[in-house]
Amino acid sequence: MDASFDLLGTEPPASPVVLSVPHAGRAYPPALVAALRVPVTALALLEDRHIDQVAAAARGVETMLVQRRPRAWIDLNRSEEERDAKVDEGVRPQGQPALSAKLRSGLGLIPRRAGAAGDLWRRRFTAAEVAARIAADHRPYHAMLAGRLAAARSHFGVAVLLDIHSMPSLGNATRIVIGDRFGKSAAPRFVARLEAEAMRVGIGVALNTPYAGGHILARHADPARGVHAIQIEFDRALYLDAALDELGSGFAQTVALLRRMIAAVEDEASGGTLPLAAE
Repeated sequence: MDASFDLLGTEPPASPVVLSVPHAGRAYPPALVAALRVPVTALALLEDRHIDQVAAAARGVETMLVQRRPRAWIDLNRSEEERDAKVDEGVRPQGQPALSAKLRSGLGLIPRRAGAAGDLWRRRFTAAEVAARIAADHRPYHAMLAGRLAAARSHFGVAVLLDIHSMPSLGNATRIVIGDRFGKSAAPRFVARLEAEAMRVGIGVALNTPYAGGHILARHADPARGVHAIQIEFDRALYLDAALDELGSGFAQTVALLRRMIAAVEDEASGGTLPLAAE
């Protein structure tokens, strides 16, 4: 079976930085479309719209994973246990952990809602359907990501995962949110370098509020063993058009900023021995 994600990079890895883009997928399977009670265009609310194109343009030699399946199909930033009984017949409430805030709001492993579009599905999915998505899409992505981080850690002595996302405008001066699970998923020095790059070009940045990082950081970060993980959320208005649909006039500037952020983390991981990216 073909992988549902794209993998870019060399073996051995050429950089300690590994990029992950889990929420920009736009390959909507026919089975998903057939189950919808809303137009397929409504699912764009769940997409990190075109952030994969920003990441691809900013990437140099770094390893990068990009999920092609949409978040509406399965959310890679949720654990296998974050299953919503309202849309998933395979949920066993007696064996389920306490419901997370995301799950309560309809944003579990299989999302139930999409913003103002409301409930998405005509029916609940069978246990077999959800298990198939986990086996074909969720587990392979996480297994590959773990393997690539282990390879970078082995080759460079340290690995830094940058999990790239986009967000709706927050209604304030914050245009980028950096998440490290409140200091649990990465050494402060990496976060400081990322924050400094955003501030250097006058872009408002917040730490952990309102996005501290989800399952990807919780699963893959292990700072004590040299594997750090940071989530970066970009305001979609930075790089999309006024309709927040297609790439806009700020695309090039956003790409340049992400490239500088990647280079700064690579420099920090190498102890300051790498040349930083040119302006």
